[in-house]
Amino acid sequence: MAANDKIGFRKTGEPQDLLELGFKTLIGYLLGSLVGALVVGRFRGVDIRELGSGNAGGTNALRTQGFGFAAATVVIDIGKGWLAAAWLPQFALPGVAADPVIARDWLASCCAAGAVAGHVWPLYYGFRGGKGGATLAGTLLALAPVLLAIAVAAWLAAVMLFGFVGLATTLASVVVPIATLFMPHVPGALFAYAVAMAILVAFAHRGNFSRIRAGTEPRVQRLWLFRPRKSSR
Repeated sequence: MAANDKIGFRKTGEPQDLLELGFKTLIGYLLGSLVGALVVGRFRGVDIRELGSGNAGGTNALRTQGFGFAAATVVIDIGKGWLAAAWLPQFALPGVAADPVIARDWLASCCAAGAVAGHVWPLYYGFRGGKGGATLAGTLLALAPVLLAIAVAAWLAAVMLFGFVGLATTLASVVVPIATLFMPHVPGALFAYAVAMAILVAFAHRGNFSRIRAGTEPRVQRLWLFRPRKSSR
């Protein structure tokens, strides 16, 4: 581990003041708790968690509320992830000095992780949120756009092969930490973040896996290459 990866102790060996790290991670979580589908649903008078699959995410929004609702949902969820990873680490909190010992890449990763966790377990909505895919995409847009491009390609390939959005999102999140192993000079913070998010996204989609095994999980028919063809007779 590089010297700048050490965030737990000061050079003197005394425990460091983690106010900046703690407060900004908490703000990232609160930002992530603004779940797009639930924010938009408040204006429409619907709780998307009571409709369709019960997931407060873009796919369920599209299936139950239409394109406009889903587009607004995705924009909010990606946007808050980007803000948490790109803007929040640089933001000067009143009364909280920037700690020079905390590496900025670790701080950004913690803020990003807070946002994804907030989306999955939102404080404002009874800790019942979405699966974290779009918010994770927003954080990768800020932290490593090339990894986002790889994840999108993996997601599209998985949807075309299997037809399941939840499975595709999980596989895409798993591909991200694997991809970092083939990239030069990847910060330890980014690798740790990618591994943690792959685990979190897989956990959040456990219900999808149960429905796939039960044969009740819907497929995306338009993108699924191997869907049964209708007979021309």
